Amino acid sequence: MNLKKKLSILTALAVFQAFAAIPANALAADQSDTTTANTANVKSVEVVKKEQTISESDVKSGSDTKSDTDAVEGTNPVTDVPTGTDVTPVDPVTDPADEEGSEEETTLPTTPVEVEQPSTSGQSVAGSKGGDLTLYMNSNKMVQDGKTYLAGQPMAVKNGVSYVAIRALVDRVGYEVKYDNTTKETIIISGEDELRFKTNSSIYTVNGKSRTMKGPAYQQKNTFMVPLTSITQALNITYKVNQSAKTVVLNLSTKPVASFTVQKEIFAGDTVTYNTKSSSPKGMDIVDERWTGRQDSFDQPGTYTVTYAVQDSSGQWSDPYSVTIQVQKPNLPPVAMFMTDKEEYKMGEKITYIDQSTDDENAIVKTEWENNALAFFVPGPKTVTITVTDKHGASNSYTKTVNITGETLYTMSDFNQLFTPVGEKFSFDGSGVPSIEKIPFTYYDEPSLLIRSNSPETVNTEGIVYKESSFGQTRFMIHHVNNTGKNVKMYVVATNNNAYTASIEQQNMGFAGPSPIATAAGKLSIDRWFQSIQNGTGQKKVYIQPGESKLILTELSVLPMKQGQVISLYSDVFSDYELDYNIIMIDENKDPMTVWSTLPVLDRDGVHNRGTYPNATRIITYDQEVGSKPARLPLGDNASDPNLVGTDPMAYTDASNAGNFGVLYKITLNNVAPRTLISFNPRGGKYSGVALVNGEVVQISNGKSVSAPNEQSVLYRTGSYGQSVTILFSAAPGSNLPVNLLFTPLPTEK
Repeated sequence: MNLKKKLSILTALAVFQAFAAIPANALAADQSDTTTANTANVKSVEVVKKEQTISESDVKSGSDTKSDTDAVEGTNPVTDVPTGTDVTPVDPVTDPADEEGSEEETTLPTTPVEVEQPSTSGQSVAGSKGGDLTLYMNSNKMVQDGKTYLAGQPMAVKNGVSYVAIRALVDRVGYEVKYDNTTKETIIISGEDELRFKTNSSIYTVNGKSRTMKGPAYQQKNTFMVPLTSITQALNITYKVNQSAKTVVLNLSTKPVASFTVQKEIFAGDTVTYNTKSSSPKGMDIVDERWTGRQDSFDQPGTYTVTYAVQDSSGQWSDPYSVTIQVQKPNLPPVAMFMTDKEEYKMGEKITYIDQSTDDENAIVKTEWENNALAFFVPGPKTVTITVTDKHGASNSYTKTVNITGETLYTMSDFNQLFTPVGEKFSFDGSGVPSIEKIPFTYYDEPSLLIRSNSPETVNTEGIVYKESSFGQTRFMIHHVNNTGKNVKMYVVATNNNAYTASIEQQNMGFAGPSPIATAAGKLSIDRWFQSIQNGTGQKKVYIQPGESKLILTELSVLPMKQGQVISLYSDVFSDYELDYNIIMIDENKDPMTVWSTLPVLDRDGVHNRGTYPNATRIITYDQEVGSKPARLPLGDNASDPNLVGTDPMAYTDASNAGNFGVLYKITLNNVAPRTLISFNPRGGKYSGVALVNGEVVQISNGKSVSAPNEQSVLYRTGSYGQSVTILFSAAPGSNLPVNLLFTPLPTEK
């Protein structure tokens, strides 16, 4: 072969090589078979020069708003992508390094080839439709507008990240691609948006701002591969993942998007509020809108369809967006009504109120009474009002007058003892309570180590509020207020310093808060603790390896505590080895497992109590008759009921558990006389809590605190026969001790 002929062949090869670099959308092949373009090996051929355009278009679509570090299946899928098909934020296009001229032999990247495959059903291939691009997992196949294209490399998974050939994707999407020889960056341009990628880097920039991808861009056989979601998220391209079909469908529509909402419930005659939302994937202004079926109000009930569309500045209209509105007949207010069992009553005679209120939807959500006393003790007409409100906020009231005669059936004292409901309170003269005879009970304590963390009650700085070691049966009582000036969380860190794996079993849980009201949090924690004891809820087991630390009692840290808020916790646990416990308060954003060992130990506040107290379950059993005459059983008085004695391990001092907070009292009265009122009377201040009486949770009192010394709350009444009564009680954090259980013979019923 002569020299001239050889040169001609070399020239032809160079020309063919140049064509191989042209985007597929410029070289669509109308074939029945899917093929890929050939490549040629040449030397010293400059493929892409600095800032040289590869393909140009300006397409931009709306997308999800998740972070660039999300995988495909976690961003906006219809169904989850199978394990291992994660897609991370997208990176660069083709690695320009191999596309520039060099002295080494270079293979130019394969460009995607279009193969038209008409659908016999008349629908686009693989369910793809105009504006959609379908990618196939683990395949180089792409389908758009009924045509199939082949990328230079298949969509691949690398280290759990889904990658696509950026050149083929950008060609199909229609964006402009450039390569900067100086910075070695591949550039994608879509309108005013610019993305820059580098090979082997997981950092890319969007309009000059750096973002991080889950995986670095890389080059495979001269094809530049990037995580898919970096492009979809940066350029607002929405997509759907179909797990069964193993496809990812990108929505490349350039139409503007319109939507609107109306209020949830619309009644005939109501004004309808239309909240519109519109946008352009290309960032164009919305210049016009049109409605079909819109009315400011609908006079008649029924079903109405309202349609909305918008136009962008290029003249393109959105697809119509329709909402079907169910217009209901006008809401009728509820009808308030009640009756009494009689029209006239004696003073001190019990009145029975029967609520007969109705609503056309049976949707009364609130009932309020005014002056509905159980009895009146002054003669004359008494006006009682009921007001009911339905779920739509419509209300109605009804007032009835009952007449009270001058005759007395019961005195106020006798009436309250007989008829005040269990869990409610009544007033009395409490000055004589200290002179009532005490029940001469005895007690013994069961093993259970109490860790009481309550000082400083108001915490001013981050730190360790309590630390202790324990094994076996242990009870935690934690009650603190956040005064750090920022949001914080509290944690309990358990550390196993043994040579063996330790287990810790959470037996029950009573947690409340964060709350701005200390007494409310304290009462609710005791309430939930008793319910957990009753129902067996709140149980869990944790294993801690030798030398390992873990969080326990995790209910404590579910929500952050704002400034001034209170948390309160009661829980019993059991561990088979000794564990070291650290109770901490830290900034809500800090990792407790990282910082707990560096925190300072906080001092006591000098007012409230903290300490470790053994034998924290007190058993009181009394077999003699009680209730045939007035009697009382004091609790938390440090006399009849002595304080537990323990230690403060952080201050290296002895401690006395004032009020015996955290102690569980199990009181069994085996011989309560017939017709005995058992009630609860605070002596140290206001009290709000609960007790467990014969297995039933009883409020002290319902929705209200009980004041000392002139109020008592009803716990129980015996009937015509004597019986055994069991009471479980523990002092509620935030309330005041001591208290008395009162046993009073009931007056004779008339």
